[in-house]
Amino acid sequence: MPDSQDHDHPLWDEHLGGDPVIVTAVHSGHALREELREIIALDEKTRLREEDPFTDAWVCISDNYILPERSRFEVDLNRARDEAVYLSPGDAWGLKLWKTPPTQEMIIRSLEEYDAFYKELRVLFDEMRARHHRFVVLDLHAYNYRRAGPKAPPEDPRLNPDVNIGTGTLDRRYWAPVVDRFIHDLRAFDFLGRHLDVRENVKFIGRQFPRWVHTHYPRTACVLAVEFKKFYMDEWSGLGDPVKIQAVRQALTSTIPGIKAALASMQ
Repeated sequence: MPDSQDHDHPLWDEHLGGDPVIVTAVHSGHALREELREIIALDEKTRLREEDPFTDAWVCISDNYILPERSRFEVDLNRARDEAVYLSPGDAWGLKLWKTPPTQEMIIRSLEEYDAFYKELRVLFDEMRARHHRFVVLDLHAYNYRRAGPKAPPEDPRLNPDVNIGTGTLDRRYWAPVVDRFIHDLRAFDFLGRHLDVRENVKFIGRQFPRWVHTHYPRTACVLAVEFKKFYMDEWSGLGDPVKIQAVRQALTSTIPGIKAALASMQ
């Protein structure tokens, strides 16, 4: 896993095993280069609220994963390259991001990390294609649903499912066996005595990461952008519920046999 220029934290962790499923959580990272820590205007809680805490705890459901370690406020791997470094409030939910703007040299270093990540994806996905012909990528995220404040009512559940499955960048007809089986199995899981509200493309359809994968591996890789509402944590304090976090992991694990069966049915 490459280190940054200042070697204060790795760019990502990765492992390649034998499953036809690879998992990532591109917004789980919280680390920042020292030069950016010195100029960022956001406090820790605000920054954490817009990252995807605890999604890194779920990548181990497969023996294949790539887990970025850096914050999206350093470089956002799920945006197009020319939008990957947040510079103005309009780039990031209206937040005042910087005490002083990043220099051009800082921006270049962040984009070098972006390029390194996508170069590594090529290596990993070419290897997955050689091993399996077809494979599935679970692109794990989390989203806020109490933006009005910690004591304000949550946003309308009709527009904010427990789990949003983004499939807007894939060939839905071609990958239907995988998509339909995954949604069915996640809905069927007994989640602490209830069933999760799992819906497709209600809030998010998938962004740059799945778009890039489906552009380069359209009939080889099926990326499911899996967005969990932050019902498993307090999005304002950053505190997680260990029982719910573990239950989400179990729910995701329950989908792996079905994914493999759906892939086999497409042979």
